Amino acid sequence: MQNQRTKQITNGALMAAVFTVLLAISVYVPLLNVVTTLFLALPAAWYSAKYSWKPTALFAAVCLFLSFIIGGILSLPLALIYLPLGLAIGQSIHYRKSKLFMFISASLVTLFSVMAQYVISIWLLGINVIEEFITMTRTTYAKGGEWVERIGGDAEQIEQYNEASRQMLTSLETLIPTLLIMAVFMTVWILLLINLPVLKRLGIAVPKFPPFSDMKLPKSVLWYYLIVLLISLLMELEQGTMAYLAFMNATMLLQMLLFLQGISFYHFYIKQEGWPKWVTVVVTILALPLQAFTIIVGIVDLGFDIRGWVKKAHDFKGK
Repeated sequence: MQNQRTKQITNGALMAAVFTVLLAISVYVPLLNVVTTLFLALPAAWYSAKYSWKPTALFAAVCLFLSFIIGGILSLPLALIYLPLGLAIGQSIHYRKSKLFMFISASLVTLFSVMAQYVISIWLLGINVIEEFITMTRTTYAKGGEWVERIGGDAEQIEQYNEASRQMLTSLETLIPTLLIMAVFMTVWILLLINLPVLKRLGIAVPKFPPFSDMKLPKSVLWYYLIVLLISLLMELEQGTMAYLAFMNATMLLQMLLFLQGISFYHFYIKQEGWPKWVTVVVTILALPLQAFTIIVGIVDLGFDIRGWVKKAHDFKGK
């Protein structure tokens, strides 16, 4: 018992030191920080995968204290994103949760951390990162309009450019919540792809995702999408209102999910037919310009048991 306790403390001290070194490089060393940030969640993930939540909570507190000592205020935002991310990954492994649970919980924890820091930056520092980004984008578009005028564009071309710029900025301002969610989930996905094989090499039994071809969203997603379509048909939402923002972001998120469901069906069909892997790659690439059709495929796949029909047809063909 005493040996286990000693080993637990030793491992905690070692991983806290590794986390602090990676954090210091991520904050102070340009170029190299691109690499270190990819593995910044790894020490917390390794330690929390081996031990329960109580020693893990103490480990997290020590890491935050060391982060403040080494990097000051500048290092805390980074630590408060990657430390909870690593803990979510590790605790999911420790309590034997599925990889899907790990992905969703890690993404939600990271999203909450990012949003909390955004609110705190506005409240304490008066800095609105999103507004500054939109202002910078607006300035870039304005300079583009000046460039069009400078190279001899006529009044009609300039007006077309300005109209397109206004539409792009409006869409950007409207869909920022969805774009932020997508960015967080994609970032967590990439970090899992990088860090889980390393954890496996370090002796941690990591879970596996089921094949993408077996992905099946809950049918409630289809009902939500039908509700959104009915709202678009029955109500005329005023641009810029909260209802309009919620509607547009819900539409984009649901379409993205149905698009993934459609691609999953493509993969399922190709697997059933036994076609080579390069066909899967080509079909996935072609699904991007055929997004509207792929969404329809996703809706049909979710609403009807066409996978069962494909299996029956394939089994019948095999006989």
